[in-house]
Amino acid sequence: MAQSTRRAFLAGLTVAAGVARLGPALVFARSQRTAEYRFIQFHNQAEASSLHQRLVQMWSAIRNETGGRVDAQVFAENRHVAGSDPAALAMLVRGEIQFFTLMGGILGNLVPAAEVQQVPFAFRSASAAQRAMDGPLGRYVARELAAKGVFALPVSVFDNGLRQIATRTKPIVRPDDLAGMKIRVPDGRMFHDVFSAFGAEPVTINVDGIYGALKSGAVEAQENPLAVVELFKIYEVVKYVSVTNHMWSGFNLIAHLPTWNRLPADLQRVIARNASRYVRRQRNDQAGLNGALRRRLASRGLVFNDPVAAAPFRARLSGVYAAWKERLGRECWSLLEAETGRLS
Repeated sequence: MAQSTRRAFLAGLTVAAGVARLGPALVFARSQRTAEYRFIQFHNQAEASSLHQRLVQMWSAIRNETGGRVDAQVFAENRHVAGSDPAALAMLVRGEIQFFTLMGGILGNLVPAAEVQQVPFAFRSASAAQRAMDGPLGRYVARELAAKGVFALPVSVFDNGLRQIATRTKPIVRPDDLAGMKIRVPDGRMFHDVFSAFGAEPVTINVDGIYGALKSGAVEAQENPLAVVELFKIYEVVKYVSVTNHMWSGFNLIAHLPTWNRLPADLQRVIARNASRYVRRQRNDQAGLNGALRRRLASRGLVFNDPVAAAPFRARLSGVYAAWKERLGRECWSLLEAETGRLS
């Protein structure tokens, strides 16, 4: 969306809601007819996703519990933004939207510590990653985000799942199978470093462009949790799924910090409490979904190969681990290894 169109969207939404701006670039609303505080919530997943459904339920519960004082509109697939997660993140930092969910690898463009969530072969399961994000490691990342004007709600990382490699022409069994292969990755430095170490050619494409890139042959592969393969119909344009479990990813529920700080304490508590409640429900949703998806995707013709041995891939990553240990810093890396064991 062009800058003028985006401004028009935000202005139109503001007028429709009866919003009075309380600060620069702040859509922090009072309405004579409806909510006292009205927010915009973006996320990049499909409307059919458990993330969208739980966010809608979360804000509905908040509206009910606050007697209508707080309301939010939830926009799937980052609608009304210029086609990318980084653009939506910039809107949050400016206060043009107030709430957003984003994976750590992309959030790392603003706060490098957030990329700790994507360290390859660090977490053996989604539940292990969730425990880390709910604990000292997650609190460390939250402090780093706050320094950049972003508030991370406590116990607020929705689940996406362990990531697998889906390809058009051949399965991936060993790192050499990726040599020279163009693979779609999100806009995050860690993803580029990891797949470059395997000899692949990482290509950054937003999630809603994966299908078209695979169909046209612009890329030969993509890597994502199985839920993304299902929700964005990627199964129509790939043939093989290699169960590599090479990374975990979640959706961090973040807020514009000045907006959050202007909220009365009682409303902060209601939002935080409901965020934690619906995060846990979505995690359960995702665990059940990922467990069933293999059968569903295989019935559509996808060929699975697993288990793919992690050791040959990890052996190629010594330089990546060393570089990211330095980039993330000693404290962050120590908190990570306290959860995962030694990685380097």
